[in-house]
Amino acid sequence: MNLDRIDLNLLVYLDVLLREGSVTKAAQQLGITQPAMSNGLRRLRELFNDPLLVRTSDGMTPTERAQELQPVIRKALGELEIALQPLEEFDAQSSHRVFRIMVSDYAESTLVPELVKRLRTDAPDIILDVLTPSDVTFKDVEAGKVDMAINRFDEMPQSFHQMTLWQDDFVCLVNPDHPGIKNFDLNAYLASKHIWVSKTGMGAGVGIDPEKVIRLGWVDNALSKLGQKRKISVFTRHYQMPALLALNNDLVATLPRKVADMQAESASLVVKEPPFKIPPFELKMAWSPLLQHHQAHRWLRRTIVDVAQYC
Repeated sequence: MNLDRIDLNLLVYLDVLLREGSVTKAAQQLGITQPAMSNGLRRLRELFNDPLLVRTSDGMTPTERAQELQPVIRKALGELEIALQPLEEFDAQSSHRVFRIMVSDYAESTLVPELVKRLRTDAPDIILDVLTPSDVTFKDVEAGKVDMAINRFDEMPQSFHQMTLWQDDFVCLVNPDHPGIKNFDLNAYLASKHIWVSKTGMGAGVGIDPEKVIRLGWVDNALSKLGQKRKISVFTRHYQMPALLALNNDLVATLPRKVADMQAESASLVVKEPPFKIPPFELKMAWSPLLQHHQAHRWLRRTIVDVAQYC
């Protein structure tokens, strides 16, 4: 194949087509018309003498040849992007860039307020677009549509870069008039009604089945190892809710310490150590390999890590 006869734009088309699996979506991402993208796919098929994408019951499915090409094309374009980046450092003070970050409600309650405070000083014209886990898929992050995902991840694609921001443990948030507050042992804990709060997964949320302990998370898994189970009265996905709900003196909210400490202070509630061992967890940030060397993204990562030290 003679390289001087290849239109490099076709490689960009192929990269996006294989990520999106759709001519229409690929055209939208590149800001071109659907006929132009269809014409690009036709030229790519001629260039590689392969259909590359075939319509099946699952949509447009890549051929074996396309699957072989995808990592090679992605690596080549990534290296080209790095080579063409300007050498000067990202100037946060004068930038009007929009950063899109996906954060869990836990991270939004603890990290984001401090991050925004820092941006007001260091980068006053930068715009922060905060998304929820239900707004985003791993595919969005991998494609670079979202700059950063900050959450407690059970799993993530191996291609992602990641960094731990901090470790947190669990405590209980209770009303000072709770009947078991003076002797908050395991019996008092199990006799109480409980508030469950979490939303760590990516993609659209689904309802919770109280019988499926394995899906309820750290607290209920720890109890199940003791052969015990708590009585959950309220399921919520928002960390702003437990302080309001725990005002009921028969309810207990078992929460990450950083959230509980903030809510106890503002709502005149009491923080108690849980009467059983709950493993701590890590808050991590993850990002696409496409953004690893981007100057603005490197600045964002440094800023988030620095802010996290003071949360």
